Amino acid sequence: MYPIFEYQVKTTSTIQITTRLIFAAVLNILAATPAAAQLYSCPRSLSSRSSEMSFYNSFPKAQIQLVENLARCGTFKSENVKKALLSVDRGDFTTGSPYMDSPQSIGFGATISAPHMHAAALEQLESFVMRNNSRVLDVGSGSGYLAACFAKMVGAGGKVIGIDHIDELVQQSEKNIRKHNADLLDSGTLKLVIGDGRLGYPSEAPYDAIHVGAAATEMPKELVEQLAVNGRMVIPVGKYGNQKFIQVDKISPTEIRQKTIAAVIYVPLTSREQQLGQPN
Repeated sequence: MYPIFEYQVKTTSTIQITTRLIFAAVLNILAATPAAAQLYSCPRSLSSRSSEMSFYNSFPKAQIQLVENLARCGTFKSENVKKALLSVDRGDFTTGSPYMDSPQSIGFGATISAPHMHAAALEQLESFVMRNNSRVLDVGSGSGYLAACFAKMVGAGGKVIGIDHIDELVQQSEKNIRKHNADLLDSGTLKLVIGDGRLGYPSEAPYDAIHVGAAATEMPKELVEQLAVNGRMVIPVGKYGNQKFIQVDKISPTEIRQKTIAAVIYVPLTSREQQLGQPN
């Protein structure tokens, strides 16, 4: 299993710019590792001559190519996940390099996560999301992409809540979704709200599935409390340099079971002011 990476692009100070450059350098180094090479190129039915073409020419140019590449590489196996990914085009959510398997800046100190991360989260939560009348919470919904994918997967009567504390991102995410999936919003299947995701969204709890898109220093009790019995949450936990992507299954009102999925690098789950580089 290759590491999962998530980082925010911030340009409000020299330190933040330097941090961004360091992250870029690290990611470039990692791109040369066997795991990353497999991620971007597997499997290739190419001659040795054609394989000498530019690395970047191999990047998918459309959503269907991206999804097929991820499937061939074994990033996900579920047909339901594939269907959801195909039905929500990343090109509606970022203008940078939407089909490259890497995080992309969406402004306001936030990113849209790498496609393989979205696929992993969808597959990890699939059976919980697809229950009839399911409730799904996407904390730090950002661009709205993953929340829209969850909304494509929910069972009959299901509902997805995407929550983000940046007003402008919530407004932009609604515009993104309305480009080709307005029915998700108009039907009430997907609801986007402004709020501190660290506190969850109690009015729609309990949730069968919770996804958290930033790293908490410790397990957030509010989110655990809002997770339904027999529900599942996936969340990065830990301080920078020692973060784990954790699967949390709620066995009873007072018992949870935790499983480490992978070592990860995520930005911290912070306040709005910290994310925007503003004084408290």
